[in-house]
Amino acid sequence: MQELAGNVAIVTGATRQRGLGRAIARALAAAGADVVVTGRESDGSSLTDEERQNGWQGLPSVVAELQTLGVRAHGIYMDVRNAADVQRMADEAADRFGGIDILINNATYPRAADRVPVQDLDDALWRNIIDINLTGTMLCSKYVSRKMIAGGKGGSIISISSGAAMKAPATFAAYAASKAGMHALMSSLAEELGPHGITCNVVAPGFLDTARIDTLRDPAKWEKRLSTIPIKRPGTVEEVADLVRYLCGPSARWISGDVLLMTGAEVRRAAR
Repeated sequence: MQELAGNVAIVTGATRQRGLGRAIARALAAAGADVVVTGRESDGSSLTDEERQNGWQGLPSVVAELQTLGVRAHGIYMDVRNAADVQRMADEAADRFGGIDILINNATYPRAADRVPVQDLDDALWRNIIDINLTGTMLCSKYVSRKMIAGGKGGSIISISSGAAMKAPATFAAYAASKAGMHALMSSLAEELGPHGITCNVVAPGFLDTARIDTLRDPAKWEKRLSTIPIKRPGTVEEVADLVRYLCGPSARWISGDVLLMTGAEVRRAAR
């Protein structure tokens, strides 16, 4: 089905070969949307050894792949922490494709040395995680929603969070706090932008089979991690991408201000 034909989508942080951003961009393109994808480094410095061995080039590879699906695609390098960069990205996307209908806030700080007790957490690292995960989401939502309002057709904003925002486990303070802040931000935006026909939601995946979890593929670590998930497997990027696509489509226009968990039942909210 081409339920998103005629729509223009932006997916931030979509350069990884085995990443969620690429899968979301592919799902939106397969549904007929023209897609703008963004990344931060244009010099290939963030490519992994595996990606280099595979001939993966990051943003150019994603754009070329999307074009094979029969849609228009464009890549923009920018830093979500930089307001001028984000405004330039929104202007370029709207000018190139005639408007913006969908924004997927997927850019996130990579798994790093932040998984420590707060007493040991580096102050600069805390600020960087908050800046990328939360402030970056705010800036992208701010400048892109202006284009959506001006277009007068409504739209969809979806921010990719994490089950960690709900569970908030020990040593995850910076990451969990940045993602939980995203939930509050999107809730406010849902009320602000609802009158313009713009829905705002959060998708919060759990343990996904991406390059981010490669450090846990040792059999002992792997089995220990899966033991906490009732469904006993990691999620796939395609499963998350399918939910994102649905939320952008015509059947989800009354879903807004919500957080949709996808954690294999690891994180649950009791009925209330």
